[in-house]
Amino acid sequence: MIKSATLDFLKDLVKNNNREWFQENKPRFEDAKENVIAFTGELIKELKKIDPTLEADIDPKKCLMRIYRDIRFSLNKTPYKNNFGIHKLPSGGKSDEIGYYVQIQPGNSFAGGGYWMPQAEHLKAIRQEIDYNADDLKRIIDAAHFKKLFGEFRSQEQLKSMPRGYDADGENSDLIKLKSFAAIHKFTDAEMLKADSPKLVAEVLSNIYPLTVFLNNAIT
Repeated sequence: MIKSATLDFLKDLVKNNNREWFQENKPRFEDAKENVIAFTGELIKELKKIDPTLEADIDPKKCLMRIYRDIRFSLNKTPYKNNFGIHKLPSGGKSDEIGYYVQIQPGNSFAGGGYWMPQAEHLKAIRQEIDYNADDLKRIIDAAHFKKLFGEFRSQEQLKSMPRGYDADGENSDLIKLKSFAAIHKFTDAEMLKADSPKLVAEVLSNIYPLTVFLNNAIT
């Protein structure tokens, strides 16, 4: 579970996003970090129950993203992120980009998965798979429970025009024009603070597993 002290640290960090405050509160950061690592370890155990393709030896510590921001090319010069990100949870083994992601942030925690902004070669392959087997994808994303958890899959950012070689009036044009193939579900702070929150998050992500299978089949 995520501890209330972890969320409190992040709330205070938003108000005091500077190096001096961070150094003074480094012990709080380390405690929060260890809490998120422990949460990640439990999450991985739960995910393995629903996704047999997850590697057996995933290190929870290596899944935690750095809290330090790269401000070299950003107008926002605050040095720290206001959340903990959990990544490197690949599904299928075909691409490190296909898998799951969890963000822990007061008022904006979420879990998601799929493939965010595929590289050109993979995007071409996914579009071809949709052209050939769109019904397989639609059975996943149009299921009532999937929509209840993740909303309308087709509402993600799309190209303004059809990619070359595809019919602009085709039945599945809205899917072929997608730039990403990801699903996201938000969690309340109260949900993240529950003792069984790793299981709760994993149960939501289990509904994304069929999507990762489709995407991995596409790029194979």
